Amino acid sequence: MPERNPLAESFESHRGRLRAVAYRMLGSLDEADDALQEGWLRLSRSDATRIENLGGWLTTVVARICMNMLDARKARREDSLELHLPDPIVSLTDEVDAEQEVLVGEAVGLALLVVLDTLTPAERIAFVLHDLFSVPFDEVATVVERTPAAARQLASRARRRVRGASARPDVDLGRQREVVGAFLDAARNGDFASLLDVLDPDVVVRTDRGTVGLGAPPVVRGARSAAEGAVLAARLVQGARPALVNGAAGVVSWGPDGEPFSVMALSLRQGRIVAIDVLADPARLHRLGLRLEGQERGPQTGRTSTNP
Repeated sequence: MPERNPLAESFESHRGRLRAVAYRMLGSLDEADDALQEGWLRLSRSDATRIENLGGWLTTVVARICMNMLDARKARREDSLELHLPDPIVSLTDEVDAEQEVLVGEAVGLALLVVLDTLTPAERIAFVLHDLFSVPFDEVATVVERTPAAARQLASRARRRVRGASARPDVDLGRQREVVGAFLDAARNGDFASLLDVLDPDVVVRTDRGTVGLGAPPVVRGARSAAEGAVLAARLVQGARPALVNGAAGVVSWGPDGEPFSVMALSLRQGRIVAIDVLADPARLHRLGLRLEGQERGPQTGRTSTNP
């Protein structure tokens, strides 16, 4: 029988919240797991008896690790013209399981993560910690290495950017599914007029193709262009079905080989689709573990665990 490790057990009791914090900060499941692994290593090398609030200590440590990762990412992407969407949390069933619920939380849709990607690392850290996890500004300040007043300003700037980038979307899941179903039917039937009925005139379509399809525009605006793209995509796929993407209505489609073709997250406002975020990078889609014809392995939310 393996020897009991109280420190590892304490870390595991905080894992769900820490992973949710890291996912919102990074928008990447693999990177979130890397941050947790590093957090565990730092804890295991520390004198845990001197840590009064383990949850707060771990949150601070993981947040600092995430901030370093965001700084490194910013340097890597400065010269890149590719669009990179955050990792989606996908469920092919009607319900989000317990692990997904912790990760997605309330109103953490893919569109919000896209907006968070436009913030500076310090703004993103301050906004996520304070606005999404209610961490006091005194503690946020230690992570971003600013004064509490400066940390408050960072979160305020981020909040304005988030509010300005997208109005509050429709939250009624039943209504979302109705509109997404109409969108799917119209695309399959090549019904251009019906597509225009469900698309906002100023709809924006963002597509992350990875390195496949470089040269194709990553962002398309306007209902007519979006409708044309939807009809074309429907002709290329073997099958498509509604799904939950970050807790909201979306679509998963597969190619003739049974491999996933795309994951779409749709944002609705006043009953019309105002944004479509499409992950079409074959390598990243493969890691989601989705297959057609009863071969779906269900949602993959990153590596299963850190092994302390």
